Amino acid sequence: MSMLKKYITLSILIMMLGCNKAPKQENQITAADILGNQNYIAISYGGYRQKTRDVQPTMKELKEDMKILAAMGIKILRTYNVQLQQVPNLLKVIKELKLEDPNFEMYVMLGAWIDCKNAWTGKTPNHEIESEQNEGEINRAVTLAKQYPDIVKIIAVGNEAMVNWATNYFVRPNVILKWVNYLQDLKKKGELPKSLWITSSDDFSSWGGGDSSYHTKDLEELIKAVDYISMHTYPMHNSHYNPTFWLVPENEEGLSDEEKIESAMQRSLKFAQKQYDSVSNHMKSLGVNKPIHIGETGWATVSDGHYGVEGSRACDEYKSGRYYELIRDWTIKSNISCFYFEAFDEQWKDARNTMGSENHFGLFKINGEAKYAIWDLVDKGLFDGLTRNGKHITKTYNGDKDALKKEVLVPPTPEEFSIAHQ
Repeated sequence: MSMLKKYITLSILIMMLGCNKAPKQENQITAADILGNQNYIAISYGGYRQKTRDVQPTMKELKEDMKILAAMGIKILRTYNVQLQQVPNLLKVIKELKLEDPNFEMYVMLGAWIDCKNAWTGKTPNHEIESEQNEGEINRAVTLAKQYPDIVKIIAVGNEAMVNWATNYFVRPNVILKWVNYLQDLKKKGELPKSLWITSSDDFSSWGGGDSSYHTKDLEELIKAVDYISMHTYPMHNSHYNPTFWLVPENEEGLSDEEKIESAMQRSLKFAQKQYDSVSNHMKSLGVNKPIHIGETGWATVSDGHYGVEGSRACDEYKSGRYYELIRDWTIKSNISCFYFEAFDEQWKDARNTMGSENHFGLFKINGEAKYAIWDLVDKGLFDGLTRNGKHITKTYNGDKDALKKEVLVPPTPEEFSIAHQ
C-alpha cells in the first residue's frame, strides 16, 4: 500500500473514531503546526468554472468544492490573489462551514499577486520598478488575515514573481523583500499574529537552486526574511524545455512501453527531488536553515502543444495520476507540504485553446469527474452524496483502466524528439 493510501485510510479511521486528546483551538493552530504535517494535506485552488474570471464562483459553488476537498482529506488551500472577489468569498464559505460543522477544518495560504510596472497593459514591462497596484494588493491581504486569523495561516507575497521567464510581470527580489519585511514588521507591532508565516511562492531557480545569476544579495536577504521557502518544481514542463531526463535512454529502448513509462515517471520524481535539494543546498550555503515546502507542482492530463503527441508526449491521465502518487508519497514521507496544482480544471487559463495544457491540471474535471489520480477515493465512497454543478462525483473513462491506458503516450527517444522539433 502506498504512503498516500495509508495516510488516507488512517485519516478516515481518525475521523470515525475521534481523538481523546483535546485539539488545539483553531486560532491557536499555526502554520508551524500544519506545514510539513502529514495530517494536513495541501492543494492549490482556484475554482473558476467559466472561460473568464469575470464570472466568479458563487458561494454555493465554493461550498460544493470545499466539501469535496475536505472529503479527500485536504486541509490547506493555496490561493493566488485578492484582486477579485473569489478569495474573500472563499473565506466566508469556510467560516460558514465551520459554524455548520465544528469538525470542519480548512486553512488558507493567502496569495498576494505582485507585478512589475506596466504588467499586462500592452506597454513594455519595466522589471526594475514595481506596479503601483502592489500596495493595494498587500493591504487587502493584511485586511483578510486580520479578519480571518483562524483560517489564514500564511501570506505568500507573489507567485512566480521573480523568475525571469515570467516576462509579462516579474520583479527583482528587492520588491518581494520589501513587502515581506513590511508584513514581518506588522507582526512585530502586533498588527498581525506573530504565528502567521510569511513567504513568497516561486520557481526553484528564483530561490537560488538554478542559474547563478539569481544568487544576489537581495535574494540572500529574502531567504533570511521569510519564515519558510515555498518553491515550485515542474518536471512536466521540463519534459519540453530540459528534456534530457525525460527521453528514453538508449539502454532502455528494448523495454516494454509500460516499463518505459514507469521509468520516465521515476526519473520525473528524481528531477523534482533534485530541484528541491538544489534550493536546500543554496539556502544552507548562506548559513540559513529553515523549512522548505513545495508551493506548486503538478502534471496536466491533456496537451495539444509542447507536451502532447507532437511534443514530449508527457500529458495523459495515467502519467498525471502516477506523478500525483509519486509526489505525494515522497512529500508525505519526508514531512514536506506539497500544494499540488491543482484541485479542479480551470478553462480560463487558456480560454482560446480548449486542449491547452494549462486548462487541464486539475484532479477533477470541471463537471466533477474524478481523474485517474483519485479513482480510489471514489471507490472508497468518500464523495458519496456530494456534487459539483449538480452532478455526482464519478470516475473518468467510467473507471475503465484499459480504456484509459489506450491513450497513454510513450516518451520519445532523443532521435524522435529531435525529429519532432526540426
